[in-house]
Amino acid sequence: MTAHEGATVLVVEDEPSIADVLAIALRYHRFEVMTAGTVRQALTLAERTRPDAALLDVMLPDGDGRALGRELRLRRPDLAIVFLTARDAPAEIVGALGFGDDYITKPFNIDEVVARITAVLRRTRPDDVLPQRPPLRYGELELDETTYSVHRGDRTVELTPTEYALLRFLVRNGGRIVPKEQLLRHVWQYEHSAESTVVETYISYLRRKLEPLGPPVIQTRRGVGYGLA
Repeated sequence: MTAHEGATVLVVEDEPSIADVLAIALRYHRFEVMTAGTVRQALTLAERTRPDAALLDVMLPDGDGRALGRELRLRRPDLAIVFLTARDAPAEIVGALGFGDDYITKPFNIDEVVARITAVLRRTRPDDVLPQRPPLRYGELELDETTYSVHRGDRTVELTPTEYALLRFLVRNGGRIVPKEQLLRHVWQYEHSAESTVVETYISYLRRKLEPLGPPVIQTRRGVGYGLA
């Protein structure tokens, strides 16, 4: 596998709208993507194409995603497996991680899914070359889209996947003020949540982590949105 081709991810999700969102996001990040809606389709695709990673919904119409994960792992011991589940009970999580590499609970943030798959591939296939992308820069900020690391000057900033996704979108928009509704749509995939306070909450998280390292970098345009100073 070359860096240009990227890793191949098998997405197994029976909800077409969710499968489409996942496929679009992964392809945007230069992964090759195959989708299946059932256990049977997934096994056929995995046998024919030998993916590098599998993103598996736990509840599928013709079986259990965890059982599918066990079967895929038996066939391919080096396959990276990440589960998507609406269940967050400790017993469910422990059961999934018994043979999988990670899990993500629904509803999920799409950037977190990409970050988790990338991280799992680095752990399970360290000798493979994953797609390399040039850093994003704005002023003192530098975002590495390969390692999902952030620096302000010579200092590392530890961000959660959602904080990273929000900062990345602001950096990509340079000094432009981004409307709150656009942030909700692109970072959280919210279409009709104008009253949500999630943007304000995560902007405050970013400020707490960035401002101790230098002058304020995030500006607020009241009633409109946020941008970088």
